[in-house]
Amino acid sequence: DVILVGEMRDPETIELALTAVEMGILVFGTLHTNSAPKTIDRIIDVFPTKKKPAIRTILANAIEGIVSQQLLRSKNGKRRHAAHEILLSTPALGGVIRKGETVKIMSFMQINKQHGMQTMDDCLWDMVEADKVTLEEAHRNALEKDRFELSKEEL
Repeated sequence: DVILVGEMRDPETIELALTAVEMGILVFGTLHTNSAPKTIDRIIDVFPTKKKPAIRTILANAIEGIVSQQLLRSKNGKRRHAAHEILLSTPALGGVIRKGETVKIMSFMQINKQHGMQTMDDCLWDMVEADKVTLEEAHRNALEKDRFELSKEEL
């Protein structure tokens, strides 16, 4: 009762995955995106305009979570550390997706940090503070570069 879709890049594959979800099957899928909002946008944008509202509704009901990840060079350059962005489903998230307001998802994750959600930039900042990666490496991989540029001035 579990399906893994290696790469969801075309409407047919995505639609089959969503149909399986609607049937109660747990579906894991991969996309090449670097944030949860971009993942949702990518899934919706692959469809023609007429289908987008229906896809938003299905996604709003189907998504249990999105994990975006990237590998960063360690401070000493000898290994890599995984940075994660985590978005978990809530009733409020469904409304945001249905309305097509994915720009609100980043603040939604920040507000719901106590529920296990995390933005990529928060994770990167935590890795800098834990001395796992350099500020430059975090900046290179950050979604909001300004946050890490201000930090350079403070150091």
